[in-house]
Order: sequence, then C-alpha cells, then structure tokens
Amino acid sequence: MARRRTTRRRTVAWVVGGAGAVIVLVVGAVLFQPWLLFVDVRVADRIPSSQTTAPDIVEPVEMAEPTVEDATPAAPAAPRDLLAGSLISHEHETSGSVRVIENPDGTRQVALVGLETSNGPDVHVWLSAGPVVEGRDGWYTAASYDHVDLGPLRGNLGDQLYDIPAEVDLSSFRTVDLWCERFGVSFGAAALS
Repeated sequence: MARRRTTRRRTVAWVVGGAGAVIVLVVGAVLFQPWLLFVDVRVADRIPSSQTTAPDIVEPVEMAEPTVEDATPAAPAAPRDLLAGSLISHEHETSGSVRVIENPDGTRQVALVGLETSNGPDVHVWLSAGPVVEGRDGWYTAASYDHVDLGPLRGNLGDQLYDIPAEVDLSSFRTVDLWCERFGVSFGAAALS
C-alpha cells in the first residue's frame, strides 16, 4: 500500500512538473519570440534622392513675353536632406544610415537606408531627444528622454520611410533609435547632424 502511494505521488509530481515546464516554455516563446532571430524581413521603399548637383548654366535667349497659354508649370522642387547620420549597434548588431528628408510639399520623413539589424518583437522607430551613447550604457539611454514614436519597424533589412508629424521640432529630436518596447532596450541608434 505504501509503495502504491509513493508511485502515485511520483506520477503526480511528474505530471505537475511536466505541465509547469510546458507553461514556462509557452510563456517564454510568446514573450521572446525566438524564431524571429531566424526570419529576415526586407523592405524596399523608394527613398527620394535629394538634389546634390548644381543646375546647368543656360545662356539667356531673347524671347517674346509669354502668354497664359504658353506658360508651362515649373518643375517640382527636389526633396532635400535636413539631417543625416549612421546607425551604431546597441543590444543587437545594427548598421545602415539615416536621413531626414524634407519633401517638396513640406512633409518630412525619416529614411532608414541599407538597414541591417536583428528581427525582434515590438521594435519601433523613435526620434529621441537623448544622445547616442556607445556601448552597453547606450542600450537604455533613449527611455530616459522625450521621444516621438514613428511606428513599428516594418522589417529588419533594407530601405524604409517613416513620416514625421508636422508639429515635431527637429532641433529637439536629434537621434533616431530602433527601440524594442517589449524589453526596453535599443537595437541601434544614429545621431543626426
């Protein structure tokens, strides 16, 4: 009789222990999403190029006064770069460049160009008022400063555009941070100048 109780207790202990292990594995998988380390998502947004060459010099030609019918609309202005920087690695190996572009219509965008980083859960693109700090201390810097969340990172590779709200003062937000909100850590950051 005592032997049967011992066997039953062991069986119950194994079942409870096994169920506990399964619960820990499921919760860990949901939180950490380890499969993302093996999945790459490439984004290929068309990044506007800014006008960097001087216009051709045109010799003046005497012409008659244009009429309304002869008038042609002026060519649209080219986008221009306001700020730029290079991404450094923080918690995950990260590389690429960042440009802040002003479009001819006055809208502004952050362009991540040639981005390469790890895929991760809940990574967002932030404009931050904090500095870029290299090394382990830089992993947590952005959380201590004001930031503007431009949205979730759409992929861990390639070229991507993120709209900047019109009211954002770029003189206050001179850093782009790839911030993992789930774990409160920076994947990488770029100082803008």
